[in-house]
This record gives sequence, C-alpha cells and structure tokens, in this order.
Amino acid sequence: MCGICGIYNFGSIEPVTREELKKMNDLLIHRGPDDEGYYISGNIGLAMRRLSIIDLAGGHQPMSNENGSIWVVLNGEIYNFQSLREDLSRRGHKFKTRSDTEVIAHLYEEKGINFARELRGMFAIALWDSNKKRFILARDRIGKKPLFYSLNDNLIAFASELRSILSLPGISKDVDLTAIDAYLSLQYIPSPLSIFNSVRKLKPASMLVFENGKPEILEYWDLPLKEEKLGYISLEETKERLYSELFEATKIRMISDVPLGAFLSGGIDSSIIVALMSKISSNPVKTFSIGFKEEKFSELKYAKEVSDMYGTDHTEFIVEADMIGILPKLVWHYSEPYADSSALPSYYVSRETRKKVTVALNGDGGDECFGGYLRYIAMRLYYAMNIMPESFKKISLAATNLLPDRNAPFGVIWRGRKFLQAILGGSFSSTYLATVSFFRTKEKNELLSNDFKNIVGKDLNYAEDYMASLFKKTDGQDMLNKILYADFHSYLPECLMTKMDIASMANSLEARSPFLDHKVMEFAFRLPGNLKLRGLNKTKWILKETFKDMLPKRICARGKQGFGIPLGPWFRGALKDYWFSICLSEKALNRGYFKQEALFKIWDEHQEGKRDHGYRMWALLMLELWHNEFVDDFRI
Repeated sequence: MCGICGIYNFGSIEPVTREELKKMNDLLIHRGPDDEGYYISGNIGLAMRRLSIIDLAGGHQPMSNENGSIWVVLNGEIYNFQSLREDLSRRGHKFKTRSDTEVIAHLYEEKGINFARELRGMFAIALWDSNKKRFILARDRIGKKPLFYSLNDNLIAFASELRSILSLPGISKDVDLTAIDAYLSLQYIPSPLSIFNSVRKLKPASMLVFENGKPEILEYWDLPLKEEKLGYISLEETKERLYSELFEATKIRMISDVPLGAFLSGGIDSSIIVALMSKISSNPVKTFSIGFKEEKFSELKYAKEVSDMYGTDHTEFIVEADMIGILPKLVWHYSEPYADSSALPSYYVSRETRKKVTVALNGDGGDECFGGYLRYIAMRLYYAMNIMPESFKKISLAATNLLPDRNAPFGVIWRGRKFLQAILGGSFSSTYLATVSFFRTKEKNELLSNDFKNIVGKDLNYAEDYMASLFKKTDGQDMLNKILYADFHSYLPECLMTKMDIASMANSLEARSPFLDHKVMEFAFRLPGNLKLRGLNKTKWILKETFKDMLPKRICARGKQGFGIPLGPWFRGALKDYWFSICLSEKALNRGYFKQEALFKIWDEHQEGKRDHGYRMWALLMLELWHNEFVDDFRI
C-alpha cells in the first residue's frame, strides 16, 4: 500500500526533475511512511511512498522487468499475485523480489494493455513502457484506490491525491462549478469530474493509455449485465457457493506480513467478516468499534455481542461533538468537497485501529452486493405507486409536506417523508436520485444563485443526467439489480470507497474489503433480485440465510442503521455557533454561489425545529471549509 505520483512531459524533451517529483511525493507521506522511491529517465518520472505490508525488505518501488524497459508503481494490493507469479515463472520470467508490484511488470509483458483484467485486488497503477513510449494509468474495478490526473498539450501528471498534482507550477485552480452542482445533490463529486477544471479522476475499471501523442480511455470490466441470472440453482447450492466465495475472499485478504484486524460496526456485514476471520485465524481477531454518547446513533452494544461470541480482542471508541476540531485536517486530506458525515467517525476508528494494527478488514460492499439499503424498499414502493392516477399522486405529494421533518436520519417519520416525496414524482432515475440526495433538485435550484446557474448553463443538474445514464445500461435487469448496478457505479466507488481510502490512509492504515472482491460481486449480481430483497422488509435475505448460524440472532434480525452522526442536535447545540461563523460569514455569503435568503432560511428552520437540515448544513459546512483551505478568495 502506498501513494503514487509522476509526470510525463510527452510534448517536450524537458527532463523531469527529482525536485518536482519529491515535492509531489512528500505530500503523500501519510500514505507511505516507511519508504520512498523514484524512477526518472529523461521526460518521464515515477515516484511512490510506501506503507510496507508484503515483502517488507524487498518491496521497494518503482519496480521493473528484467531489462529495465518497463517500470511500474502500485498503490494497493494484488491478492492473486502469488498464482500469477507462479504462472509467469513457468513462462520464463525472472523475479528479484516477493512483491506483487514486480508481478505487474511481467504480466504486462505477457498481456499488454489487457494486464489489468488478470488482477484480483485493489489498485492504482502507473506503468511506463520505454520501448513503445507507452504510458498507462489503471484503476481497480470498484475504485478502492483513487487516481487523479491532469492532462494538457505538453504533459500528463498523476497522483493518488489531488493536492500532489496541485503542487506543480501551472496547474490551474479554476473551480469547476458543475462539480459543485453535482456535489450538492450527491454529497460527493463523481468521476471523471474533480473540483478543479484542470484535473480529472480516472473512473474505476478504466485505463488511460497514452501513446503516439494521444490519450485513450479504455474500460476493462463491468458487472455481468448480459449473463444469465443464477435463479436455476437450488437454494442450498446458492448458499454453499456464497459462503465459499466470501470465505476465499476473506482468506486471501488476511495475507500480511504486519499485524491485522477488523472494523466491527455491529451490522451484518462487518459481523460476517469477523466471523469468517475468526474461523481462519488461529489467534483472536483484533476488532475495533466506534460509537456515540447519543444512544440511537450508536451500535456499540451490537458490536460487543459479536466480539463476545468470537472472543475477539476488542477496542471501543466514542466520538463527541468537541472532536469536530479535526474537520480542517479532514478537508485537507480529502482535497475536494465531501459531505458524507460518517467521514468523521471513520477517521477516528481508523486512527485508533492504527495504534494496534497496520491492516484492517471491513464489511464495505455488503449492502450494494445484497440489497441492504432502505432506499431499495422505497423503490419497490415506487413501482406500486406508479399505477395510481396522477391526481392522487399530486395530492399525496402535497400531503407529505404536512409531515414533520425532524430526527434525521433515523426518525421513522423523517424517513417516511423523504421516501414518500421521492417515490411520488419523476422518472425511475430521478426518483432514485431523490432517495440519495441531500438537496433534491428543486431544493438545490432554489438555493443556487442566478449567477451560479447562468455560469453552469446546460450542465446544471448534472446529477440527474449522471444517474439516468447509469440506469440506461440496465435493460433486462430486474428492479433491484438495476439499482445495485447504479450504486456499484456511483455511490459505492465515489462516496464509500473515497471515504474509506481517505480515512484509513490519512492514518497510514490499509483497509481491505472482502465483499468487494470482483468474484464475490459478480456472483452476487447474477443472483435474482428476489433472493436479495424479499417483500418489503427482508433486505439481504440470502446473505442472512447463509450466515445466520454464525452470528447472534439479534444481529441477523436488526435492520440497517448506517454510520450516521447526530448532526441535527449538534447544529442546534455544540456546533451552532461554529456553523454560523463559517457558513454565514461575510466571506462565504459573498462567494456568490447561493441566494443569501435561502441560506438564512435553512438556518432559521433548523434552529426553530421546523425542519431537520442537519445533513444539508453539513454539506454546506464542508464546502465552505474546503474553500477556506484551497481557494480562500474564490468567488464567482
């Protein structure tokens, strides 16, 4: 695991200097505190910071093939590198180390630009082929590892984090307002956009191949949309295969030359991973949980049940409102506006975990593989409501405004109001967008200033088109698999994977996700939707059926809680003055993004208890804190 960066001056013979590479690389030191390495040859330069996990002594990067014509830097882990190495050795390739990075150079010699299809793991890769003058960037299938790049007429620069690229002279900090429009809807900025017009993000499962003066983006993987669903196999065989796939995915992620543990939230997914780890390991698994003083937001008691069942070496940590002082540091690490509030507890649980281990497994991806979110139930209701007359839907939609908007995100009435408003209007894709949005399209457009909307122009409401484009690819899929496909290509990589990568790597911790092994994902996607979501309340049915005997009964029976934090109460209490001083400051108001009266309306309604704007306020806070850190004087 490490951070990578580099420069290719393809438009000139100007040499890359160690000084400029080191400046980029030093900004990634938290990703790799153990080692640094450089390859510079004329107008190409690759660099890395290393967090040593495998082959502690021999894993120094960059790495090459036998004759030094191919050079590679890797951020991530290749879990099938041992079998790949054995096959390559039989083909005559000679290895100098036990590292997974070296395998990539030789695999490229065999497979060319198709090499990424053979890799099982999480990765961001840069590869230089000096003979063909071919430069390649590649990102793993689900986007666990980030990869930013900037491309102009003379050079391409890349890095694991945006800040590293910004250290180069000549990289513009012109803010992309379309990205902000998308952020307000989605809580994140989706690839290929970044917050700056001069920088893009490589999409998951993609490669950028630069050759003969031209860049080409290639997609090398997708979920099996065209393959037959597995409804024809028996329930028992389905359970056996699911257990086998997830057991293997967990086992190969426990390969490590450094101490290893697991995040344990108390939900079904992380509990299953801990149960499997306990079966595989001969020693007690080290587990780590985080909670809140506010009882309804905390899952510590559930995590403790699983810990007791498997005798894990368990550590708990409490997040409180006064820990908000870490926010400027988080903003610095994310480098872009990012509004998933669980970034805060994720950072703290990673920090505490790193004190005892260097690698931690987690349950990320279980909801997207097996249908665990409440919004999937809401979309099933959408189908039922769609047969009703338009006049009835309009009356029902108006009636939802009479429901109190309080106690986000766990209040029953708050959830009901949000879901009903989502499913009573719009197309399938816009309805789904409404279930995941902080600001629904109408609310966002009422907030944005006329100047902002005029500048963005035809790209306004980017998130609507973004979501619609994902659903267009899913013809022939059942309702749930349509949604899972969209989540696999939006919320999961752009939000959850971003959060986990930053939270863990900011603390020099490697996070591994067995549910996001591509073999597990492909198997889960080929299961019919009715095995994942049954009726209106049985989420992740096949997963729970498969593992119910390995978990406490209460864990299998409870619904999805999520990793929410008590923003509503915090913004009326301990963080009230903080939010006001940041988001309603003269500087913030004069940026020109928002109608001032709309901002004050959000503030007043929240303080008076008329509506719970906690999550919208968090998004606005993180946006302004980002400006303060990166482009303090920017205004439109």
